[in-house]
Amino acid sequence: MKVSALFHRTVTSCTNRDTLDQAAALLWRHDIGCLPVLGDEGQLIGMITDRDIAMAAFLQGAPLRSITVSSVMSKEMATCQSEDDIETVVQTLIARRIRRVPVVDGAGRLIGIISLNDIARAATANELPTAGVAAVLTALAVPRSFASSAP
Repeated sequence: MKVSALFHRTVTSCTNRDTLDQAAALLWRHDIGCLPVLGDEGQLIGMITDRDIAMAAFLQGAPLRSITVSSVMSKEMATCQSEDDIETVVQTLIARRIRRVPVVDGAGRLIGIISLNDIARAATANELPTAGVAAVLTALAVPRSFASSAP
């Protein structure tokens, strides 16, 4: 199965110039855990999660309205394209220990997002094998300190 069969084409995003209070408001309003960060041309330049915002608030001790998304966002991110196989996305989720992968076009512009939840729903509907979902969940369940020290 291809990513195009499962990914969400409507994605809430923010810009690198937004502040963390603006990003947090979007996360809360849309009941989501991450936001793709877009540059001026619509290209994907980062990702920010609710955890990133919480840790920045704790570590910087500054009001969220005074911290920009660009200072907290992850700049290294995994992406996929709509014609990629779901198995490739599953392997990315496992290797990177992440729950979501932005879908980009050939120019790096965001066109959607695919999540572990999307893959799990397809597996539940018998459209995909459940083994991939179990493998991702197993990888996510290992604490980072153990995962980084594994041989």
